[in-house]
Amino acid sequence: MTTTPVALTLNAGSSSLKFGLFDISGAPAVMAVGQIDSIGKAPRLKASFGPGRSPVSRDLTPAEAADHKSALATALAVLREAFPRAKASAVGHRVVHGGPSYDRPMVLTPEVMEELRRLSPFAPIHQPHNLAGIDAAVEAFPEALQVACFDTAFHRTHPKVNDVFALPREYYDKGVRRYGFHGLSYDYISGELKRIAPLIHEGRVIVAHLGNGASMCGMIGGRSVASTMGFTALDGLPMGTRTGQIDPGVIFYMVQQEGMSIDEVRQLFYSKSGLLGLSGLSNDMRALEAAGTVEANEAIDYFVFRIRRELGGLAAALGGLDALVFCGGIGENSRLIRERVCEGMGWIGLELDRERNGRNDTVISTDMSRARVMVVPTNEELVIARAAKDFLDTRG
Repeated sequence: MTTTPVALTLNAGSSSLKFGLFDISGAPAVMAVGQIDSIGKAPRLKASFGPGRSPVSRDLTPAEAADHKSALATALAVLREAFPRAKASAVGHRVVHGGPSYDRPMVLTPEVMEELRRLSPFAPIHQPHNLAGIDAAVEAFPEALQVACFDTAFHRTHPKVNDVFALPREYYDKGVRRYGFHGLSYDYISGELKRIAPLIHEGRVIVAHLGNGASMCGMIGGRSVASTMGFTALDGLPMGTRTGQIDPGVIFYMVQQEGMSIDEVRQLFYSKSGLLGLSGLSNDMRALEAAGTVEANEAIDYFVFRIRRELGGLAAALGGLDALVFCGGIGENSRLIRERVCEGMGWIGLELDRERNGRNDTVISTDMSRARVMVVPTNEELVIARAAKDFLDTRG
């Protein structure tokens, strides 16, 4: 029986596991995508398999997703049932933090894994779960090539002024610097712009990756020049449950005056703040737009305000603006947020076409807009699959 060579992609979050299956007999082609949410709590599986196959959506028993290892086993059982002849030649992993050294995908060796574990304090909410997903995949596929793709790698082209904090210089040498994140998404958008709008790709572009995690990146010639996230994925824009930019003095106040521990402050900043904290209702933009409460509207107002503020700052860093690109769950789907971000931004060259925005067109600016406004769906899983296939091809 002939087997189909495939790459499995994994993106392990704190309580979720996103997965994809790609046929890599030629250019990577998606076969399946899915996600298990609420691992260890009330897990639920969703998966789709393309035309002609029914999607799967069901609650899981606690045993089916008690941890990332059991969640991966459940996901693999679903994939094997749908594609019995597929054979995983490579497993590609999203890893949030690659530190200052890893500026491109890497094959996961024991030495690389040791370095990634050392970086866990740099991304305490994400890195341990990424590594748990890798450990589970190595056990499940001991003969497959394991490849890590880093969210920080795309931003290693920053000039030093966008890479350094105003701290004593020895801390920079220890790795305390601005890294930037969501790099797999920005890498994909850069490649798509080169394909569909090569002149825009070569210019000054700001990409707004807006979702439960949110950030913005300024690019010139498709390379990252500046980004809103810094040392951790906490900085910059407010997010679903994360604060975004905040005065570090607030940490001192919380510890000294509120009597909170550092772990409690971390939990507050990462899991109880952002849109959820401001609204007191939800971290889901769809719920906030529908709610219409004063608190929900104020959360949306703040989210938009911070995007517009960062938009101006990134345009200054780029020396102008040729295009603004929206991506991510909110960026790709919220007509309201896109409209409010662009409203009154003629001074920076943006003029939104409301009809195009309402239709979710790829280009949503007017024909007279000096800077183009676009909506380009991102695909981090495809970036991972391509990297895995490249390593396989290199090794023959």
